[in-house]
Amino acid sequence: MNMIFEKKLAIPMEVKEMYPLSSRLSDVVERRAEELKEIFDGRSELFLLIIGPCSADNEESVLEYIRRLRRVQEQVRDKIFIVPRVYTNKPRTTGDGYKGLLHQPDPTEKPDLFKGIVAIRHLFMRVLEETGFSCADEMLYPENYKYVDDLLAYNAVGARSVENQQHRLTASGLGIPVGMKNPTSGDLEVMMNAITAAQHKHTFIYRGWQAHSQGNPYSHAILRGYMNKHGESIPNYHYEDLMHLLSIYEGRPDLEHHAVIVDTNHANSGKRYLEQIRIAKEVLQSRRYNPDLARLVKGLMIESYLEDGCQKIGEGIFGKSITDPCLGWEKSERLILEIADLL
Repeated sequence: MNMIFEKKLAIPMEVKEMYPLSSRLSDVVERRAEELKEIFDGRSELFLLIIGPCSADNEESVLEYIRRLRRVQEQVRDKIFIVPRVYTNKPRTTGDGYKGLLHQPDPTEKPDLFKGIVAIRHLFMRVLEETGFSCADEMLYPENYKYVDDLLAYNAVGARSVENQQHRLTASGLGIPVGMKNPTSGDLEVMMNAITAAQHKHTFIYRGWQAHSQGNPYSHAILRGYMNKHGESIPNYHYEDLMHLLSIYEGRPDLEHHAVIVDTNHANSGKRYLEQIRIAKEVLQSRRYNPDLARLVKGLMIESYLEDGCQKIGEGIFGKSITDPCLGWEKSERLILEIADLL
């Protein structure tokens, strides 16, 4: 094989023994997971907001962001359920570039996967301890989920992973809601097949075990826009797009719950991060106009950090994204409050 095997990593059980979760915090995670399920199965009318940095590149700036988010959550708790977006794995289109906290706990140093595993567990535990938030992450590597499965509220399968069999089958064994993004091609059938696979039971290999998943009824769609053959961003958050998805869901009677989260950035915004404000409001208007869409559209995913825009690695601006550009805090806080007013 054309690989160099540097070191064997600790298994999840060993890492959890090194960094154990208290029973008190475990109860918090379990309670928030149940509240999220109530949103997806219609028992709760709270609107879900998955919001945070494109990539969680710095523990202190992420903590400062989420402390502010906690204060806003208290203001809108009757209408909005916030799940901080703390993405510790960053998929790359070409494979090059910063791949997230898991790979590089310090973005300026060489990759160290064990330090990364410890760093992400430590970060999620600090967020939980200091703010009471369990968070959302992206499932870039399905086998790594066991390192943090006792800490997360929500997981997403990205546009480049949604057609992968292991991602789909692993999602079918998770006990939390899992969002399936439409692929970069925009083919909704691919996304719907992933949702179907995740909602059903399977037998497969996972971390060297023959595993039996029980099916995840809370697997659902995430619309994030797509690229056409000319490399142009095409949005799929408009009223007609949501109605089309609703009709597709209605043609899938084997799916237990019908739900979608709209990602306001990525190809929906053409990575023009300020457009997220307008897009969020348009989606809310579609929900207000059509009660069927109010039941289908469970929430929004927004990329937001302390500072507007993005920076290059090494510039050192606290709380400014080193990957995709994000809404800064002032705009984000104002948008959250406006969303609450529009619900």
